[in-house]
Amino acid sequence: MCRMKFKALAIVLSLQLSGAAFIHAQQVVQLWPHGTPEPPQTTEPEKDMLDSAGHPTHRLTNITQPSMTVFLPSHSMGITSAAVVFPGGGYRRLAWDIEGLDVCHWLNSIDMACLLVKYRVPEQGHYPENKADLHDAQQAMRVARAHAEEWHINPARIGVIGFSAGGHLAVTLSNHFDDTSVESTPAAADVDAKINARPEFAILGYPAYLPTADKKDLDPNLMPTPRTPPTFLIQAENDKNYIDSSLVYYRALKDVGVPAELHLYAFGGHGFGMRPVNMPEEHWGDTAAEWLRRIGMLPQPMNTARTITEPVTPVPCPSHELAVGSPNAPTMMPAGPPDNPNCL
Repeated sequence: MCRMKFKALAIVLSLQLSGAAFIHAQQVVQLWPHGTPEPPQTTEPEKDMLDSAGHPTHRLTNITQPSMTVFLPSHSMGITSAAVVFPGGGYRRLAWDIEGLDVCHWLNSIDMACLLVKYRVPEQGHYPENKADLHDAQQAMRVARAHAEEWHINPARIGVIGFSAGGHLAVTLSNHFDDTSVESTPAAADVDAKINARPEFAILGYPAYLPTADKKDLDPNLMPTPRTPPTFLIQAENDKNYIDSSLVYYRALKDVGVPAELHLYAFGGHGFGMRPVNMPEEHWGDTAAEWLRRIGMLPQPMNTARTITEPVTPVPCPSHELAVGSPNAPTMMPAGPPDNPNCL
């Protein structure tokens, strides 16, 4: 047992040193300190796999003790926004660097905290047949908000980012954050149901498994509602197996009035993460950062956000108060123009 723990620790250290030269993990938090809601589906030790071409890309599997690694921006001068990140991997493994550590490096560079989730894999099936993925995602969001003060994060500005299967998980959380099934599992004692698990935004990279079998419509189990968070999608047109996921989800979001952007690129395939060098989507992170500013998750640049010299005291956003269950929150979403993009 000691040898297994030492090996797992060595893997974590090597990933943090080799995959993220400019970021540093401040903390690793166990999602289920007293045991997972469902029994593990493997007894094999956690391991780091090579990719299918034999390249030294970190792909973790046999995750039976899910956790969240915290990367805080080193240059932040105050309260920051954050994203809970779900790497992809077909619910069999996690693309830990290209869809995890690289994403944290980008988030820290725009002064956002990155909360990188190591959710359970491999799993047989996914939501709704298997709710292990949703339970891990809900718990990650609740743990993030529970630690918001400690990590200097605004609890009303925590969203989700997911790629491929992790994109499917982000969509599941976006539309089933209020699922209560975990409260009847053996892990119920670790769940603070008073903390809202709703993400404030979603960024989806080439999400998988969203359409019906004929690829014409969205899976009815993933249908958005007016409370689904604003969503930003990136997708390569030549991703033949999964392009329909983005198309049907975007259409469903627009049908219920959820603010959404779909950025469709001609080339890129599947799984490009934060590294689409010399591809049309090479700078998608810049586009996403601008979107985050527009929806109020990041402040506007000082030279364009204000034309007056006097400091302006931020005010609470009514919709954000509602989302996190503030005692002063309105009972319904206010009518009228969008919230002040620089409110807290």
